[in-house]
Amino acid sequence: MKLSDLGEDALIARWTRGLPRNATLLVGPGDDCAVVGRRSDAVWALFKTDCVIEGVHFTGETDFARVGWKALARNVSDIAAMGGEPQHALITVALPPGLEVAKADALYKGLRRCARKFGVSIAGGETARSPGRVFVSVALTGRVERARCVLRSGGKPGDALFVTGRLGGSLAGKHLDFTPRLREARWLTEHFHLHAMMDLSDGLGADLPRLAKASGCGFALGELPCAPGCSQQAALSDGEDFELLFAVAPRQAARLKAAWPFRNLPLTQVGVLTANTQLLPVHGFDHFA
Repeated sequence: MKLSDLGEDALIARWTRGLPRNATLLVGPGDDCAVVGRRSDAVWALFKTDCVIEGVHFTGETDFARVGWKALARNVSDIAAMGGEPQHALITVALPPGLEVAKADALYKGLRRCARKFGVSIAGGETARSPGRVFVSVALTGRVERARCVLRSGGKPGDALFVTGRLGGSLAGKHLDFTPRLREARWLTEHFHLHAMMDLSDGLGADLPRLAKASGCGFALGELPCAPGCSQQAALSDGEDFELLFAVAPRQAARLKAAWPFRNLPLTQVGVLTANTQLLPVHGFDHFA
């Protein structure tokens, strides 16, 4: 069997089954971040790591300042999806010796710009030689108040499903310039009780089934908010939207839409969670497909 036969989610399930853990690991693999602390603590720690690889997430012709922004912003988006705030980052970069110094400098320019924007301290990291392609890995810590921590697994049948922004368009370059919805997530967790939330990194077609499965639910979808020039299928499957997908009690839906203060960012109800756990055949990005 090859990885292309198994698929990303099945591979992760094989690797994470029976991993060692201690009493302070409250949430392990399977959510947007790991959560560490004691259940009685008022504030919990968040841990996240992610990477970008030349030839997968960007090309050698991409503006490397945009690559640096993306490398850190992906992690900030996951912290937002837990309702938290980012704190400290470690940056690991593998570069080929023939890379132009200007590109390497531009990479860190983008990292610094993102860090300043979202209050992240770059605490250190590692630099290594790559035999060919550029590789950037970011490990990010964060914090979240216990009362505001949102997992993927709390959804309930009948919950209204919302997404921020417009979906699709990563293939046209949107994936390099997105803004993590940190401010919006903090507002949501301050004013509403969210049952479940995650960020859309692999596309709604891949990520919504993950949230529904974690919550023991199925889902029904309606019309999607598409980026300009994108079809409904692109909105499902392009991936790397980095918008928020979340579930709230249906009685909260109208009040949420009326109270939403971010007038330049659409908020759209795209469906509901259902009691039927038979998931619809929608697909997003799979690293090994």
